[in-house]
Amino acid sequence: MILILSFSSLLLSVVLLQLGSGALGPFDVISGLALGFSDRQLGLLGSAHFIGFITGCWWGPRLIGSVGHSRAFACFAAIGTIGILLHMMIVDPWVWALLRTLSGLSIAGCFTVIEAWMQAKVSNQNRGRALGIYRTVDLAAGGLAQLLITFLMPAHFIAYNILAIICCASLLPLIVTRLPPPVTPQHLRLQPLLALKISPMATSGVLVAGVTAAGFRMVGPLYGDRIGLDISEVAIFLAFYTLGGGLAQYPAGWLADKIDRRQVLIILSFASLLTCVMTMFAPLDRIWIIYLCSTLFGFASFPIYSVAAAHANDHSTIEKMVELSASLLFYFSIGAILSPFLLALLIDRFGPASMFFGIGLVYLTLAGIGGIRMIIGREKHHITPYVYTPRTSYFIGRLLRFKRRPRDD
Repeated sequence: MILILSFSSLLLSVVLLQLGSGALGPFDVISGLALGFSDRQLGLLGSAHFIGFITGCWWGPRLIGSVGHSRAFACFAAIGTIGILLHMMIVDPWVWALLRTLSGLSIAGCFTVIEAWMQAKVSNQNRGRALGIYRTVDLAAGGLAQLLITFLMPAHFIAYNILAIICCASLLPLIVTRLPPPVTPQHLRLQPLLALKISPMATSGVLVAGVTAAGFRMVGPLYGDRIGLDISEVAIFLAFYTLGGGLAQYPAGWLADKIDRRQVLIILSFASLLTCVMTMFAPLDRIWIIYLCSTLFGFASFPIYSVAAAHANDHSTIEKMVELSASLLFYFSIGAILSPFLLALLIDRFGPASMFFGIGLVYLTLAGIGGIRMIIGREKHHITPYVYTPRTSYFIGRLLRFKRRPRDD
């Protein structure tokens, strides 16, 4: 309890950020549908968000170094608020895409500040508990954000004002906190090729995670609309995906610590492929089956990023792990930038079921890569523990600080 209270201001900011930013993505799609945006334009909104996200990850540490943690957070939160408020002032899909880059930049920058602040305040004695609380709050707020859109009227300025207020409110906990800001961190030098050199399998895994997670979250509302779901049903459909991902963390972690992690990635890939096939042929008149498919898809696909990151850390030196986390997040962002537009294009050309056909092909490819790496690669007998890794900022690598242990043979 003392630990929760000591980080309460940071955790409250996480909740508010997740509520505002997590709801904006699907709500933009629903509002765009009401305004007559095309499927391709709606996909572009999701891709634009992650262009801003990767920019914010790069700029965040530099701004912290220039103006400090509190001012950097205020700057990023203000950018996000401005982006939300301008939506109903300039109703144009291309302008909205630009505004979504601002929201992506804002969320990446804000989480960079929070995770840098947290990393500076935790110790080796409470690091595990602090991360556990942080991950729980992150997942719970992400799930609630999907349900928030049920209460918002599409394409209405009041709805966007509510999201802007939530984004603005995330400033308050850090402004009134008594926690002194930490020492300004060193800039993180991004080495995009590092992950590919250390582990092609892990790089493939995080790239696929970016393609599927971002595609599902950003284009999922379009899929739901095309199969006849209303707004509340779309919200529940997305929330069940997050719920499935949360439920998967313990069993996925247990399995990843017991057997070769390449095998775990192959198992998860085939399980995700199976859920894609199930969703493609699910009877659309039975909503509970649609919800079940969403839950199972989240259960199978959500842990892939964390398993891939743990596999990469097994092959890295302790000194390289922070830069490796940044490199992995870079590849996740690349996949996340490409997928919303491409999946929306598939729906536009071939119908809603084609979204899961495209995602299924990606998982089939990952399983094939895993099989090849099993043949030509060698398993590491010194492993790092599996942990759920939020895809929020490059500073998550500094928070984790894995310790190696021998694998039980």
